[in-house]
Amino acid sequence: MSPQNALRRSFLSYISRAGLGGASGLVAGNRQAIAAPTPADNSGSTLLPAYARAPQHRTFRQSSFDRTGGNKDFFSIPAGGTIDVFQATGPGILTHIWFTIAAQSANHLKELVLRIYWDGTPHPSVEVPIGDFFGLNLGDYFLYQSAFLNCSSAKGLNCYFAMPFRRSARITVTNEGMKPVGSFYSNIDYQTVAALPADAMYFHAQYRQATPTIAEASAKVNIDGRNNYVFVETQGRGQLMGVTLGIVQNRPEWFGEGDDMTTIDGSATPVITGTGTEDYFCGAWNFGGSIVLGAMPFAHLYNGGPYMANPERAGGRYCLYRWHADNPIAFERSLTHSIEHGHANDRSDCFYSTAYWYQTAPASPFPALPPAAQRIPDVKPPIG
Repeated sequence: MSPQNALRRSFLSYISRAGLGGASGLVAGNRQAIAAPTPADNSGSTLLPAYARAPQHRTFRQSSFDRTGGNKDFFSIPAGGTIDVFQATGPGILTHIWFTIAAQSANHLKELVLRIYWDGTPHPSVEVPIGDFFGLNLGDYFLYQSAFLNCSSAKGLNCYFAMPFRRSARITVTNEGMKPVGSFYSNIDYQTVAALPADAMYFHAQYRQATPTIAEASAKVNIDGRNNYVFVETQGRGQLMGVTLGIVQNRPEWFGEGDDMTTIDGSATPVITGTGTEDYFCGAWNFGGSIVLGAMPFAHLYNGGPYMANPERAGGRYCLYRWHADNPIAFERSLTHSIEHGHANDRSDCFYSTAYWYQTAPASPFPALPPAAQRIPDVKPPIG
């Protein structure tokens, strides 16, 4: 077993125990069955991985295969059109989503919008441009691997978040661009089960942007995070799993002196405050600086900066991700997760982000997405 597979399997065991929606734990619905063995337990059953035990689920896949038996194994999406790529009744668990796309528009990763609806709710719990959902926040393909998302060679998009649903699940893709999508290939793997644990939570993902952020030129300190860039605000009980972030620099020099800040359950000041943007994404020292100074893309299990172009110059582009799988940020009533744009918000750059989290009930409706044309990354005149 490769070290990466071992780490991933270890994490799936963790989310099963924590009730985050991991497939093995949700199917079993029995934390004792996967707990560490005790001296009194001589059966050996707790030493077996989930795949070596009798299944308590049924395995299915919905795909874009040619229903006539031919080889046109894809959907087409006209400009302005919406297609359903998945519909199922529960209880069940989505375990893997794979897409690959051939489209006329060079901006299709920003123009196609992924929406997921749980248990018949009229508003989506996932609403994200498709590229942003898979960590390609600036609309460009690049190769990378992480615990939950990756972009494989030849533009294969993969998501491995476990997504439980009790009564139903529906996934749609809308083409908000001006050109048709000729070939949209889809494979979505899922399981059906007799019942889900009472503490199984619903997966959420929300897109946000600021193009640009507004610089606070006179600010010297920032204690409460009032003017930070906000990744997510939500009400309810749940756990934050992480974020992806794309940045376009509107002026040169290092953009990332901003600290991440998290307020929880209505706290007046952040419960969690970090030490800088590159530190939050678990890099260091402004990711190595400019290309001349040695900036180098990186992609690890829980953190990465897999895309860096022209760093620390006007027009510089970064794609970053951070997963909190080791310690999901828990909240009982509310959560606001944010980051400064420069020290004390003194920079005006363009931010494009997606936040990923679970909560016990589908969240309230999200604010409307910006129009597709406004989602296309570009250098903008600084404000402030």
